[in-house]
Amino acid sequence: MVEDRITRAAERAGRGRGDILLLAVTKKFPASVMVEAYELGLRDFGENYVQEFEGKWPELNRCADARFHLIGHLQSNKSKKATEMFSVIQTIDSAKLARRLNADVADPATLDVMIEVKLSSEEAKAGVRPEDLPALIEELRAYPRLRLLGLMTMPPWSDDAEPSRPYFARLRALAEAHGLRHLSMGMSHDLEVAIEEGATMVRVGTALFGRRKKD
Repeated sequence: MVEDRITRAAERAGRGRGDILLLAVTKKFPASVMVEAYELGLRDFGENYVQEFEGKWPELNRCADARFHLIGHLQSNKSKKATEMFSVIQTIDSAKLARRLNADVADPATLDVMIEVKLSSEEAKAGVRPEDLPALIEELRAYPRLRLLGLMTMPPWSDDAEPSRPYFARLRALAEAHGLRHLSMGMSHDLEVAIEEGATMVRVGTALFGRRKKD
């Protein structure tokens, strides 16, 4: 059970269960699954695509206090729609996108955001390079409509959780260096390692809902 895994990992790390947010990843699952999960007590949901989530959005009005996180790459031309539906954008990776989001957030609201950091050499991975992170943090902190929570990353895939550890440790070090509290890292297969390395949000889909349909 996911809750037991999170609790045990937190205990091993000398942390409390309340320090870690379970983000239910519902990419490719219908709105009905999200509503059922909400009724069972989940409140934070992660989606990868603005267009896909837009189709689910009308059915989620009964989930009054749910928070929806965008955890997939965001194109600038979809930023306005994203600010209307999501409570958190976890994948800011450029100054251009930050400026666009700040302009799109309706006054007087603010939008919680995180910076995606690319720590692997994989071409397919998105995110800002560590050496470019300080400038992007400085820019984000200057925008009145954006509230910077922390950093997120996705290490190279491996069936073994341990290879993820150095990537998680690196992200924690970067967050500490810049005074950022939140770390979004770890998924179904490596959430324990992520928690041991300081994750405050774990993004879990398969362990909660089973395998998704293929893209």
